[in-house]
Amino acid sequence: MSWLGDDELDDVEDFDESSIRMRPNPKANRPRTKRRPAHEDARIGRVLGVDRGRYSVLIDEDGPDERTVTAARARELRRTPIVTGDRARVVGDTSGADGTLARIVGLRDRTSLLRRSADDTDQVERVIVANADQMLVVVAAADPEPRARLVDRYLVAALDAGIRPLLAVTKTDLADPAEFLTHFDGLDLTVFTSARGQMPVDEIGAELVGHSTVFVGHSGVGKSTLVNALVPEARRATGHVNEVTGRGRHTSSSTVSLRYRAPEGSGWVIDTPGVRSFGLGHVDPANIFAAYTDLAQIAEHCPRGCTHLADAVDCALNEAVADGSLSETGRARLDSLQRLLTTFGG
Repeated sequence: MSWLGDDELDDVEDFDESSIRMRPNPKANRPRTKRRPAHEDARIGRVLGVDRGRYSVLIDEDGPDERTVTAARARELRRTPIVTGDRARVVGDTSGADGTLARIVGLRDRTSLLRRSADDTDQVERVIVANADQMLVVVAAADPEPRARLVDRYLVAALDAGIRPLLAVTKTDLADPAEFLTHFDGLDLTVFTSARGQMPVDEIGAELVGHSTVFVGHSGVGKSTLVNALVPEARRATGHVNEVTGRGRHTSSSTVSLRYRAPEGSGWVIDTPGVRSFGLGHVDPANIFAAYTDLAQIAEHCPRGCTHLADAVDCALNEAVADGSLSETGRARLDSLQRLLTTFGG
């Protein structure tokens, strides 16, 4: 049964959908585009640190209006890691006044990128710091005991990133580090050691001027104490070593850039949380040899495609062990090298 009359049914049959007038929807009808604003008015700043999604950015560095602003990440950068040391393009309120919030809309090209992975089988990299040109590896002569292979990993990561490595040994009043340091014979490595329990702060500071230096080390080695001696206003928390486990307590919970000042100039100290492991799953195995320049010279006589492992045929390194031409220190370093190469399957 129809409730429509015959004339009305004829109108329905002649109905044409194209005659309907639709209300325009500007958002729905606008063509989608990936073009982003140019932000030509963006200010360039140094990322000093990040805390719960808010970035501290130094604007007008070394200029008359130098100031630190708080900034958030733009939506288009949600998949881009922003880390301490990055040179960021910042828009919005860059006055630095209390309660203001700027926005990071881009990053300048990085000159270096220090990374690590959770372990050697993990190809997912964790970005630690950008644009550093030096790494100071801090180890203790004792309490906790120095781990040569952990230092090796730091060196590999630094050289893979194109960063110059330095080494500082603390707590030499507790133990003589001479035997430990022989492990690094043959490397072009500047080493600082404490005397009567005091680190050579002035000598280390001279190496920091004009550079961005990332400080790394096992928990409890005295890294934060050294940072505080170089940058007194830093007030980085310091901890102690557990007498039972021999492990240090994590004191630096975040990576932060701190300005080092001296009469001869200034530089940047980038303090990082202490770590007990440093995965190299992201590193190109070929770059591992950069940390073993003494062994790399011998390896030049290896056949093409040599794995340099203990079972490698005609390997010049293994032949040097067999004929006794490789020193005891060299053999220890070769063992360390081969352990790392084994991790990458040669």
